[in-house]
Amino acid sequence: MKKAVLVLFLAVMTMSWLTPAMAAVQGKSYKVTATAYNSVRAQTNSNPTIAAWGDRLKPGMKAIAVSRDLLGQGFKRGTVVKISGLPGEYVVLDKMNKRWRNKIDIYMGQDVKAARNWGRRNVTITVVRS
Repeated sequence: MKKAVLVLFLAVMTMSWLTPAMAAVQGKSYKVTATAYNSVRAQTNSNPTIAAWGDRLKPGMKAIAVSRDLLGQGFKRGTVVKISGLPGEYVVLDKMNKRWRNKIDIYMGQDVKAARNWGRRNVTITVVRS
């Protein structure tokens, strides 16, 4: 009996590891801290136009990076969101350093002044599709 319970427990645990990650729920809103970033080496790495999943960022794109805890809540590459206070829809194309929590970084091309003017704000993001 103990052996059967152990086998069942291990089977359930193995299946939970194999199931795909949940998707962010369409229409659900999240309150996050939002900052902005640019395609400049001082803010990124030696190749500032390549995002974490390999996407090429170009000025004018409406893209965001998300903190890793948001990835755990179902956000993934390609998730589309609306950001309160900004027009249009933004696509998750980048992820942030592990130290950040409950945060997004809005891509602002090479416009460092616009990113500085944005500063740090508390916003609501709403999932359009994931």
